[in-house]
Amino acid sequence: YRIGQLYMISKHSHEQSDRGEGVEVVQNEPFEDPVHGQGQFTEKRVYLNSKLPSWARAVVPKIFYVTEKAWNYYPYTITGEYCSFLPKFSIHIETKYEDNKGSNDNIFDTELKDQEREVCFVDIAYDEIPDRYYKESEDLRYFQSEKTKRGILQEGWRDTQDPIMCSYKLVTVKFEVWGLQTRVEQFVHKVVRDVLLLGHRQAFAWVDEWIDMTFDDVRDYERKMHEKTNIKVCNEQQEHSTANPSSLDDIEIHDKASVCVFFFSTFLLQFSSSVSYFHSR
Repeated sequence: YRIGQLYMISKHSHEQSDRGEGVEVVQNEPFEDPVHGQGQFTEKRVYLNSKLPSWARAVVPKIFYVTEKAWNYYPYTITGEYCSFLPKFSIHIETKYEDNKGSNDNIFDTELKDQEREVCFVDIAYDEIPDRYYKESEDLRYFQSEKTKRGILQEGWRDTQDPIMCSYKLVTVKFEVWGLQTRVEQFVHKVVRDVLLLGHRQAFAWVDEWIDMTFDDVRDYERKMHEKTNIKVCNEQQEHSTANPSSLDDIEIHDKASVCVFFFSTFLLQFSSSVSYFHSR
């Protein structure tokens, strides 16, 4: 799974990046934490200005991006998404991986303590996916791997499939703007769930492409894809770097919120990031 996830993220980001928009990898290097040990730190910038509606493009800078920072200490990861001009809006995700069917109901008890939470089970085969992202080749109800013979995933597959593992996700969305907080946070949770469903479907459907890779192989593939993707994204960005960006100082906070929410929803639906959701199977 660790190899498949890294492969999926790199391939999907490259496919979806073009004409100066997409994912730019700023940093991707080893990192050591005193608590979690050896890991990998990654910082990315996601450019999607043209995906905004015309009214939003009129008030945001031409060079506008969301920053993603991730600390991967597999089987534990931390990921954060931040919007530069709206600091009260953030997404924080903690991930833990275990070899079970999603049966550990207490996996985040230490982190949550007395906080309220909603548990959501994500079925990569039978949960509905937005029509615009549907591909028959990635429909796990009909897909079978030629190399591993895994699949077809039939109803009740979680009780019969072997091997199986669960990716547990603790997702915290914060939007501290009175009058919009609850609605925006609920909306973003739904979008996060959708994009993680898509990403994990692809990781399974592309298994024949990565199953023979070693960890060194996938890191090398990741590096090469990052270089190619950065070329696609950064060359166009440099052409616009001298443009005078629109000022956001005079925009009302509710307008900033609308722009940023739309941007985050587009970003999350376009790019499967290095995260998953709640109990994501």
